[in-house]
Amino acid sequence: MRVVLLGPPGAGKGTQAQIIAGQLGVPAISTGDIFRANVSGKTELGLAAKSYMDAGDLVPDEVTVAMVKDRLAEADAKAGFLLDGFPRTIAQAEQLRSSLHDLGHALDRVLELVVDEDELVRRLSTRWVEVDGQRVQREDDKPETVRHRLQVYREQTAPLSGFYDSEGLLARIDAIGTVDEVTERALGALGQDGAEGSEQPGGPTGQPSAG
Repeated sequence: MRVVLLGPPGAGKGTQAQIIAGQLGVPAISTGDIFRANVSGKTELGLAAKSYMDAGDLVPDEVTVAMVKDRLAEADAKAGFLLDGFPRTIAQAEQLRSSLHDLGHALDRVLELVVDEDELVRRLSTRWVEVDGQRVQREDDKPETVRHRLQVYREQTAPLSGFYDSEGLLARIDAIGTVDEVTERALGALGQDGAEGSEQPGGPTGQPSAG
């Protein structure tokens, strides 16, 4: 099964990606992991990406997409994968579709973790790290910064929801509750045995949402 996992910062994508991928028996693939592997391995694409990052520039889509395509062509991903953190824009989604077509594959499902913005702010702004024996809040976890991050997500990445909905691939998952409850809803949307469906914003879990 080939799955993309969407959701705003604080929705629990990282946690759910690992659990769901484990249940499906496929690798959980994040763009962060791909970048680190290519840069540390000094691959041609990794060196190209590093040149942009060192200059403080965004890595162009064509470099990112090429790295993702290479990763999806590896042996462990041939039977399926779960992508976390990619695509981030509609342009990347279109390139992903083309890359998968070149590999003879297509996406099976796109899961979107849905959480109310106030809850996301609460989750992220109550995270603390320990520095020199003291608990401090990271700058990017302060409420005003969190709201800005969510605004950026709405502008750049949230349109993917409509894109994949129009393709008939989207299932919205209520991400409020325990980790196990959210996992059960997600697996239900993927048609896995033993998982119960639950009515979600935008449509019932396991069914493409309307509009």
